[in-house]
Amino acid sequence: MTLLIALTLFVLAVFLGMELISKVPATLHTPLMSGSNAVSGITLIGALVSAGTDHSTLTTLLGFVAVVLATINVVGGFLVTGRMLSMFSSGGRKRS
Repeated sequence: MTLLIALTLFVLAVFLGMELISKVPATLHTPLMSGSNAVSGITLIGALVSAGTDHSTLTTLLGFVAVVLATINVVGGFLVTGRMLSMFSSGGRKRS
């Protein structure tokens, strides 16, 4: 029963997220992406705490995987945000 409730909430969150993102104008994507990078940084801290607890090998392994995935998410997000901001720069040359 708990799994069914969790799965229902997950599906509703996916639909709500897709609906919200599709309604955001293109000019707001860069600020929203910067905000989501901050949230991903908080996720990274939680993953580090989880990896640092020594409850069992499984929790350490899952924490390590979470650290790797959160790090990829944060770095990739900042790279994409940097590229988006360089497209709006008023300078004559473009950075890549």
